[in-house]
Amino acid sequence: MSDGAKIEKLSNKVYEKELVRLQRELVKLQEWVRYKGLKMCVLFEGRDAAGKGGTIKRIAERTNPRIVRVVALDKPTEKEATQWYFQRYVEHLPASGEIVLFDRSWYNRAGVEHVMGYCTQEEYEEFLRSCPEFERMLIRSGIILVKYWFSVSDEEQERRFQVRINNPEKRWKLSEMDLESRARWVDYSRAKDRMFQFTDTKWSPWWVVEADDKKRARLNCISHLLSQVDYGDLSSKELKMPARQPDTYVRPPVSDQSFVPDIFD
Repeated sequence: MSDGAKIEKLSNKVYEKELVRLQRELVKLQEWVRYKGLKMCVLFEGRDAAGKGGTIKRIAERTNPRIVRVVALDKPTEKEATQWYFQRYVEHLPASGEIVLFDRSWYNRAGVEHVMGYCTQEEYEEFLRSCPEFERMLIRSGIILVKYWFSVSDEEQERRFQVRINNPEKRWKLSEMDLESRARWVDYSRAKDRMFQFTDTKWSPWWVVEADDKKRARLNCISHLLSQVDYGDLSSKELKMPARQPDTYVRPPVSDQSFVPDIFD
């Protein structure tokens, strides 16, 4: 962790209890965002295998996908590569009443693109100059912008990589790019620090999530996200179930339909 001390991992019992509580709060948040017409954009960045995807999954799994959207873009197409760099991200920004979760974002240019040589040095430097102004513009437009950096130690990332490599069901999580990032640990550290130097601003700070303990990291991140909006509870509104109309309709015989085989009795 930040002070070098190793802490005891969170128990499953505590984790499950707190996760349920926080997910209920996330539902309240989404309803408040929809009701008030807010626009919320949340970026998730960090080391490979740091736990970004798991946190995004826990945020989204109990919420309405029409309100809480996850955006995970693939590498740019040939056409997108010729556009203004931020252009393909702009179309995914939240409209009124939406929360957008970016599983990696425009910060690809400051990380993987720069380290792997997928952009020129001039393009990289221009990104560092223009990104703070781009984010200032988003915030002025009314978007609530929250940026998370998931930090994992060298040793813990190595352990997670080994688990994925040795488990056929998890091996898909490791791409060639992930393995290359492991080989270039120092280069990525240097790129992250320079990125923070330019983009950790007063109007759009980076929030670092210490993620050696995945469960604790998820709870801490969700709790912090909830604190970014002063939301109210709209769930107290009572709903009245209407009476069903009289059933006078004669339906076609069930034998006319095709059913999935009932294998698991």
